[in-house]
Amino acid sequence: MMAASLLRRDKKSTAAHLKADLKRTDNSSGLRQLQELLDSVLNPERGSDPEALEWCKWLLAGGDGFDEFCRTVRSYDNATLCGLVWTANFVAYRCRTCGISPCMSLCAECFNNGDHTGHDFNMFRSQAGGACDCGDGNVMRESGFCSRHRLKTGENVPSVPRDLLLMSEMVLPRFIITIIQYLRDGYTEPESAADRDLQKVLQQLEPHISFLEELTKMGGAMRTVLTKILTNQQTFKELSMGQEENVYAKRNYEKYLSALKSSGLVSVEEKGAGGAGAGATDTPAGAGALSLLGATAAASLEDSSKEEDQDGLQGVGQRKRVKLSSSTKDPSIMDTLKHKCFLEELLFWTIKYEFPQKMVTFLLNMLPDQDYKITFTKTFVQHYAFIMKTLMKSHESDTMSNRIVHISVQLFSNEELARHVTEECQLLDIMVTVLLYMMESCLIKSELQDEENNRHVVVNCGEALLKNNTYWPLVSDFINILSHQSVAKRFLEDHSLLLLWMSFVSFFQGMNLNKRELNEHVEFESQTYYAAFAAELEACAQPMWGLLTHCKVKETQEYTKTVVRYCLETLQMWFDAIGFVDEPALNQLTFHLPLHRYYAMFLSKGVKCQGLDLDSLLPDQEMLMKIMVHPLQIQASLSEIHSNMWVRNGLQIKGQAMTYVQSHFCNSMIDPDIYLLQVCASRLDPDYFISSVFERFKVVDLLTMASQHQNAVLDSEQERPMLEGALTFLVILSSLRIHLGMSDDEILRAEMVSQLCMNDRTHSSLLDLIPENPNPKSGVVPGSCSFEEMLSAVADFKAPVFEPGGSMQQGMYTPKAEVWEKEFDPIMVILRTVYRRDVQSAMDRYAAFLKQSGVHTGNPWPPYKERTPLHPCYRGLVRLLHCKTLHIVIFTLLYKIWMDHQNMSEHVLCMVLYLIELGLDNQVQDDKVEEEPCIEEHCHDSWFPGTSLLSNLHHVINFVRVRVPETAPEVERKRERERERETPPSTSSESTTFGQNLREAQVFSLVAERRRKFQEIINRSNHEASQAVRPKSSSSRWLPPGSPPQLVTEILEIRESMLSLLVKLHQKLSAKQNSLSLSWLAEVDPAHHAHGDGLTAIERILAKASARSRHSKRCLQEICGKVCPPIPPKKNSPGDKKSMDKEERRQRARERQQKLLAEFASRQKSFMETAMDVESPETDAVMDMGSAEPLDSEVLYDCVICGQSGPSTEDRPTGLVVLLQASSVLGHRCRSDTPKRLPTTDEEHIYPEDTCGATNDVRLSLMQRYFKDSSCLQSVSVGWDGGVYVQTCGHTLHIDCHKSYMESLRNDQVLQGFSVDKGEFTCPLCRQFANSVLPCRPGRGIETGAWHMPSNKSMSTLVKEVEDLQEQLGIFPAESNLSKEMESVIKDIKNTTQKKYMDYGKNPGSPDNDFLFMYSVARTNLELELVHRGGNLCSGGASAAAKRSCLNQLFHVLAMHMRLYSIDSAYNPWTRLTQSTHSRETEFCDDERPEVPMLFRDVPSLLIIFILTMPQPLRKEHFTCVVKVLYSLQYTQALAALSIRFSCEERLAWSNTGAAKKNMPNSDKSWESLLGHVISELTKAKDVYDTNSEEALMLSSSVWSPQSIEFTLQQFCLPFLRLSCLLQHHLYGDSLPGCQVEEEFSLLTGCLNLAGSVQSSGSMSSAACLEWNFNAFDLINQWCSEVIALSGSPSQQSVSLLVQDPQWAAPRLLHLPDNYNTIFQYYHRKSCTSCGKTPKDPALCLVCGAFVCLKGHCCKQQGVCECVLHSQHCGAATGIFLLVNASVIIIIRGHRFCLWGSVYLDAHGEEDRDLRRGKPLYLCEERYRVLEQQWVSHTFDHINKRWGPHYNGL
Repeated sequence: MMAASLLRRDKKSTAAHLKADLKRTDNSSGLRQLQELLDSVLNPERGSDPEALEWCKWLLAGGDGFDEFCRTVRSYDNATLCGLVWTANFVAYRCRTCGISPCMSLCAECFNNGDHTGHDFNMFRSQAGGACDCGDGNVMRESGFCSRHRLKTGENVPSVPRDLLLMSEMVLPRFIITIIQYLRDGYTEPESAADRDLQKVLQQLEPHISFLEELTKMGGAMRTVLTKILTNQQTFKELSMGQEENVYAKRNYEKYLSALKSSGLVSVEEKGAGGAGAGATDTPAGAGALSLLGATAAASLEDSSKEEDQDGLQGVGQRKRVKLSSSTKDPSIMDTLKHKCFLEELLFWTIKYEFPQKMVTFLLNMLPDQDYKITFTKTFVQHYAFIMKTLMKSHESDTMSNRIVHISVQLFSNEELARHVTEECQLLDIMVTVLLYMMESCLIKSELQDEENNRHVVVNCGEALLKNNTYWPLVSDFINILSHQSVAKRFLEDHSLLLLWMSFVSFFQGMNLNKRELNEHVEFESQTYYAAFAAELEACAQPMWGLLTHCKVKETQEYTKTVVRYCLETLQMWFDAIGFVDEPALNQLTFHLPLHRYYAMFLSKGVKCQGLDLDSLLPDQEMLMKIMVHPLQIQASLSEIHSNMWVRNGLQIKGQAMTYVQSHFCNSMIDPDIYLLQVCASRLDPDYFISSVFERFKVVDLLTMASQHQNAVLDSEQERPMLEGALTFLVILSSLRIHLGMSDDEILRAEMVSQLCMNDRTHSSLLDLIPENPNPKSGVVPGSCSFEEMLSAVADFKAPVFEPGGSMQQGMYTPKAEVWEKEFDPIMVILRTVYRRDVQSAMDRYAAFLKQSGVHTGNPWPPYKERTPLHPCYRGLVRLLHCKTLHIVIFTLLYKIWMDHQNMSEHVLCMVLYLIELGLDNQVQDDKVEEEPCIEEHCHDSWFPGTSLLSNLHHVINFVRVRVPETAPEVERKRERERERETPPSTSSESTTFGQNLREAQVFSLVAERRRKFQEIINRSNHEASQAVRPKSSSSRWLPPGSPPQLVTEILEIRESMLSLLVKLHQKLSAKQNSLSLSWLAEVDPAHHAHGDGLTAIERILAKASARSRHSKRCLQEICGKVCPPIPPKKNSPGDKKSMDKEERRQRARERQQKLLAEFASRQKSFMETAMDVESPETDAVMDMGSAEPLDSEVLYDCVICGQSGPSTEDRPTGLVVLLQASSVLGHRCRSDTPKRLPTTDEEHIYPEDTCGATNDVRLSLMQRYFKDSSCLQSVSVGWDGGVYVQTCGHTLHIDCHKSYMESLRNDQVLQGFSVDKGEFTCPLCRQFANSVLPCRPGRGIETGAWHMPSNKSMSTLVKEVEDLQEQLGIFPAESNLSKEMESVIKDIKNTTQKKYMDYGKNPGSPDNDFLFMYSVARTNLELELVHRGGNLCSGGASAAAKRSCLNQLFHVLAMHMRLYSIDSAYNPWTRLTQSTHSRETEFCDDERPEVPMLFRDVPSLLIIFILTMPQPLRKEHFTCVVKVLYSLQYTQALAALSIRFSCEERLAWSNTGAAKKNMPNSDKSWESLLGHVISELTKAKDVYDTNSEEALMLSSSVWSPQSIEFTLQQFCLPFLRLSCLLQHHLYGDSLPGCQVEEEFSLLTGCLNLAGSVQSSGSMSSAACLEWNFNAFDLINQWCSEVIALSGSPSQQSVSLLVQDPQWAAPRLLHLPDNYNTIFQYYHRKSCTSCGKTPKDPALCLVCGAFVCLKGHCCKQQGVCECVLHSQHCGAATGIFLLVNASVIIIIRGHRFCLWGSVYLDAHGEEDRDLRRGKPLYLCEERYRVLEQQWVSHTFDHINKRWGPHYNGL
């Protein structure tokens, strides 16, 4: 009731009164009043009302205004951190130089205020949100703090007066409990209600939470108060449950309890009463992983009493008993949750409501308060399991993941804090347990190996949890905390945790199993492999790299040993679970062996960094044999996949093979696998290993000396790639040193070289392609100094170039010459290529280098590269190269290649030679002196005496026993021999030797060999030999099904050694009999043989062999001495014949191809000459269309469709392929040469008023206000904006051919980049874009002969003739195909531009309007050609524009059209130009407006009108006459315009001078007299000179000299002269000689025959060119009088039209700032002018600077988005936009658009589309010039290839 009275008073005084009460020492009454007031104001049952918020604000301020209160509190801010919180899509910065934690980020303000010059930083778009770390020394170095946070501000802030925040402490707890109660009320379980209701609840709470957020931004003082309230347990107790009498609060609390319960959590009280949780502790040990699913949740350890701790210990013991299913530590801890303060319950509801953005931001905004940070982190950890449960159920898991990480990354990046919670809250246990819990929800039975009895479980990659990466936030937190050394050490020391983790990793071991489809193609290609690879990388590999980072030094040896021990244990359990004995199951493949890879990586680290002894970490031989099987299976399967054996499994299996070796995965997948195989190979019996390899690769059957064999498992076309695969794998295995002794720098260098050899690379793609340690703290950071130094050591930078074809080049790095020479390593390239074509590309580039440097011209073989020495631990690997099995294989293959057996290839030979050479370079250490022959092993298959390759090389093998099919040639030969035998028996010795041979003949079976060794190994490790599973009998496995012919045993006579085979192969390759002479050995120098083909390789090997062993040298000399021709291949084998024919056929095909290519090239060349110089203005001189033929013959045209050549006729007209486009380029010209700047601050602006388009619009509308409309429409040109530009590629076609071509395009359903319905097509010959055909006029091309004759008629005769010509009526042409086509082209031209650019008259559609549009088209095209020629005609005729100009044809079409409108002779301007017409002035009726005075008219427009309306073809003398007459008008206009710029005194002076000169001879050719006359005439019109007097004074501060006047007059007349000259050039084919800029005027007047007789080139006087046919002064009088007549009438305003200036600078795009950041920072947050919002995709028009929303629905009009609208308005449907957020430029052209590229490049010359890398970008001037040039020359359509329709949606 007291509250009611308080409520009625005004808030301010109430607040002041209460504050005063509460300040007293006895404040009980104040407290009571306040509580009652709050009870009624903050009554939760009333819902959230704004009134309550108002009250709170006033109460907090305690009588002051709230804003003032905020300011006061801020002044006590002692925070030293920035802590600004942002949400997704915010643009922030990361500086690696300053960051301690890789997650460090800065807001733009702190970044710009700090000094990061020269640092490695980038700008990024936040994915999940974040907070600014400026000022936080735990996360970043202090040197990077900004100026605001560098000072420890906290020290000099005064302490807060107690009463300032007194009210806050009283009011806020009530405010917060209101929020909590509201959340409790609003929450409903998702099952019962749609989730939408939650959003509604949150929306109503929005203002309350925003208010809290506002409070946090008041600074440290207020945050301290909030922290006290949020963490105070007492207040929470009092308010949370509600007092006794408050029914609402009780009910509300119950809701909270039920929400807790439904979340699977129990409060501690219930727990004590033996509630739900008690049963869970007794889970039986063997219950299996799935029974524990319900029992995992997060532990709240803060209040754990003593007994619970003991529980915990017991849990550890219990876990050891439980195998794989031990998924929880202690269930009794895991599902209790007790909330003891506001903060905890707030977090609980935040989770329940799935992390609303506002709440997250509020919770994070509090973090700068240290006490809060610690409490909040503990609370977060306590809720961790609950968070994950909620996440797994959520429908919006993506958004939620981002919000979770937004919070956790702030907490866990801080090592201090992470260690604290690890120690106090068991963070690691919780994380691992929760991860296990999460994965357990999607386990399935593994089918690897033993499908029926498999006991292993793996994750199912098809589950949403894996497919959508729902586990990502957890794993990312886990990786984050493992990056802290103190935390990682705890993890590595806690064995029970490690075991748990291993069982987690084993869930991924063998996931996503592929089974090879043998019959039909799979129906559905599953894409689960993405999920599988991502999961292994993120959940297994990255934590592994994190742990490895902390195992770098000797002191951490123990950790490595522990991990290795547990890996082996878990592996053994895995082998048992899947029922693996010794043979992998057929046709199964999994790429996922994380346990193997953990084992491998820790082994490698231990040996490399910690000095551990390898043998101490290895298991027994039997285990090694098992470990080797699966990684080897992957290598063989890779080969199978590339041999198309898995083709029925679809494309996805190729995808897996590629991902496995791809740069982001390779060092966590293929590298450890190969390293593990290397370890196995170095410790197992080499014969066993080698035979296993060939068996896995399924090529055992191929390794026989027989020419034919049967292969049970491979088709014959798969044999060769599989054999190549096996050999390549052996080479990689024996030569790769990544984990076997290379230093980090050497590895980086090798990786970089191999990537650069495949292709030139940009800096960013190189960074991306080089596998880096995925753990961010590893030290090898991309962009770190070592990377840059290494790059500059191995590569040269090629600056970005722009190719005329339009493809944008980036800055590239290309290998230095010495890298190709010494470091190119094909083996590394093969290992690292994702696509096989990259290997070929590397070889091609290598060949090109050798050719260029003149080392080798042929087809080189991959060079052999010396390897870095092996780490002593791995010396055993060399034994692989020195084992009999390998030598037998090598011998067999050499023999087969020499004998041309099928399925051998150059690559096979190459790899065999590589293996030999590796063996020669890596000798086994303990060899005795090899000269003495070794004692032969008494073994029936001893092919070779010993194991050393060097001694085996020269060992001769005589006979070999082989099994061959009965049909084989060997059997035939034997039969022949038998027949010979039947003739009288030869000497007995012969037969005995043969018998002996039988005994000595070598037999070889890889499989048997392997079995034998396996048995030996097993027995040696005497593993109860009885239990060792007997090898399944090999014969049964490898025998083919019964159908093929029987195998018989044959004995082959060989009598070769490896050396002799090499020599013979050398002969065979060189096709010379004795290619190796004896002398060759003497002078050999191995160094010289580094590069070359197979011959070089063989020579290099022989040289090495003879250098290293005297015995070999002797043998070699013998072999070379008795060189015998190789046994010619038997003719009867069909294979050879085939290959022979093949060769011949290939040769012929090649010749044919060469011929065709040559022909094609010559055609192309001639076509290029006529067509392809869009970009090069300097090509050959003008092409005279008729020059080749006799002068008066018709022009012949080639039709590019039907190929016929002929004239264009009325019936069958020919046309030029043209592209019509509307253009506003001319309208955007300005007066000044410097382009306008793009505004980047609020002060800068762009004023569009001074452009050519705007000026001409103003002029026309002013005329239309005062003069007769029809006359106005002939006095100016339009088309500056939206004029139609016509361009052609120069090719012609019959118009009927074109129609059928269009028909065929219409029916062709292929997706084209153009719209056939709009008439668009591509030129059939050069594929240039076009949309119309311009008919060619029949008859001669360019007016020749008589039309050219210079005339000697007098001026006045000519004037009269011109007048008569104009009087001739327009003759309607006869209806013909030609005239129809001409009309249709006119229609096309009109349809090209928008309606508003054609209707300028008062009554649209009138003939006058049409007339204006027509002659303006001609004007636009002439003006644009001038612009393309650089704005003047100094460069003369050499211009691509002229060569392919269609102006001549265009003029004829327009002329034909315009002759239909004859000008009424009464109004014909010609008469007013050439004679006195005073008589007509009086005829005007009063109401009718006057005509436009001559002095106001646009002279070039008049020229075009006259030319187009006179009968064509026009004689040149008449043309010249028209030009002369118009020149005098132009000159007079120049004088008038000049006189207006004078000051009064100057005007008087000049008029006097003129009057004095008037009576001299030739006064009509002196500008002084004419100027004086004009001034004196115009002075009569009173307002010509008065109005402008002040401005004029402003304009002319300088004094006019005769020179400056002459110069000004010339400049004024030049535009007219240029146009006339160009017109003459197109109509009559006159050439345009080039000249200096200074001489342009005299040159042009000469060309136009204006100069008459007086032409001294130096000081040309402009007046001397005048030629009057009538008294000059009278004419001028008449023209001036038209202006004077206006002075009394209303139209006297129009005299300002006298001031004109026809000169315009070339069109330019805006001037852009150098640094892209300037644009980005200003525009990316700028709000749109039309809708006031910040656009999602802002864009800038580079022509006028407009700021528009790309794709924004906010600014749509009639379904058209803003960019498209703007392009129509600003560029007549051509728009050039810079997308601010992407740094790229898009071009809109009509209904299509394309991405042009970027004009901003980074320091490495690369674009950064979408600013993904966020590196600083700088303007590339060349690119911007190219863009501008394409805009001006209208070549966007031709140069850019990738166009698509935009459907008005941009």
